[in-house]
Amino acid sequence: MEYTILIYKAEEGGFWAEVPVLPGCYSQGETVEETMENVKEAIEAHLLALKEEKEEVPTEEESLLLEE
Repeated sequence: MEYTILIYKAEEGGFWAEVPVLPGCYSQGETVEETMENVKEAIEAHLLALKEEKEEVPTEEESLLLEE
C-alpha cells in the first residue's frame, strides 16, 4: 500500500510528518530522511493496530472517493 506523507518543518527544529488518510499517524525526526524512516515505521505500527482491532484499513483510493 502507498500513502501520502506530508512533512513539515518543526518550529523547535527538525521535521514532523503526518499521514492524512490514517488519523493519528504522526512521526518526527531531525532530518527529512530520518522523518521518512520514522513515519514508515509509524505507518506499519498503525496498520498493525488497526488489524488487531479488526478495524478497516483505509486506502488512498477510498479517501479520494469520500472527498468527491
